[in-house]
Amino acid sequence: MEPIRHVAGRAIPFGRKNVDTDVIIPAHWLKTITREGLGRGAFEAVRKEPGNVFDDPEFAGAPVLIAGDNFGCGSSREHAAWALLDMGVTCVIAPSFSDIFASNAFKNGILAVVLPQEQVERLLDVAKTDPIDIDLESQTVTTRFQDRFRFEIDPFRKHCLLNGLDEVGLTMMQGDRIGAHEQRANAEFPFLAQATRAAA
Repeated sequence: MEPIRHVAGRAIPFGRKNVDTDVIIPAHWLKTITREGLGRGAFEAVRKEPGNVFDDPEFAGAPVLIAGDNFGCGSSREHAAWALLDMGVTCVIAPSFSDIFASNAFKNGILAVVLPQEQVERLLDVAKTDPIDIDLESQTVTTRFQDRFRFEIDPFRKHCLLNGLDEVGLTMMQGDRIGAHEQRANAEFPFLAQATRAAA
């Protein structure tokens, strides 16, 4: 997973409330066996609406999505996070997120920033014409108009995002401790090691 320290650029001013994971990526896209290409199906129903922001060339490749309250509600499909990443989105700003979506986003390297409604509305306005800057280290969202909004984030999640650590990466960091545990277990319970070798 790629580290996230600083996300800057245009932001898609979506702002819609209660957007569920079926809106983010419809169920018929879940048959794929790869994460690649899911961005094409992202917000498929919304893209059918005339003048939608997702097909506006001004926001093509934008790394930030500004959403409304309760973003990512509905099912627990991890494909929603995959689809956003495939679109190029690495940060979503909203007044609140579904817990499961927020967890899936974090595990896949997407920064979910929670800000009060009035600050989100201000960013939606700015995003129509100007870029937005998110700094994870200082936990701030800023604009060129001197807006500066601070957000909270769990320290463990912040550490993992800053260092690009997913669950596999965290496990690999414990390689020495895992190896030492295995050696102790083999010494204390040799019959377990023999059973494992026999099964192999």
